[in-house]
Amino acid sequence: MNTGVGSQSIVNQTEFATSDAERFRILQQYKRVAIVGLSANPQRPSHFVAVYLRQHGYEVTPVNPREKFILGRPCYPSLRDVLPPLEIVDIFREPAAVPAIVDEAIECGAKVIWMQLGIINEPAARRARDAGLAVVMDRCIKMEHARFRGGLNQMGLNGGLISSRARQP
Repeated sequence: MNTGVGSQSIVNQTEFATSDAERFRILQQYKRVAIVGLSANPQRPSHFVAVYLRQHGYEVTPVNPREKFILGRPCYPSLRDVLPPLEIVDIFREPAAVPAIVDEAIECGAKVIWMQLGIINEPAARRARDAGLAVVMDRCIKMEHARFRGGLNQMGLNGGLISSRARQP
């Protein structure tokens, strides 16, 4: 069953649909996340995701060739420069950049390719799956984690302001 943010994604109609159980297992099993395209700008979604993941016990490794440090951590120019082991590679780049990132992830022994909301590249996903990696596409890792933990109210989501229930006097 595909529920939550991203449940209306066209990916759910393809061979790359992932179940809630699959995404939950990935988030439980792996705790090292290399975020490719992580921004130093705190207003960017990638930065927001990195802060959230760190607050929830994940080891976040920034990957961005234009930065030296992000969130007090050394920033690496590519996945090839990240110290092993690689577990989840979370991609915040345009779909055209995904194939090269997937190739690096395979080469470096990553376990999971996670493409953020709006990022879909089926040929790259197929290549990753064929190499034995799990693939999640067009889903936000932060939103999925929060949803499984019952915490979408954190950081402005599901704040209880919109409800189908009538207000109590």
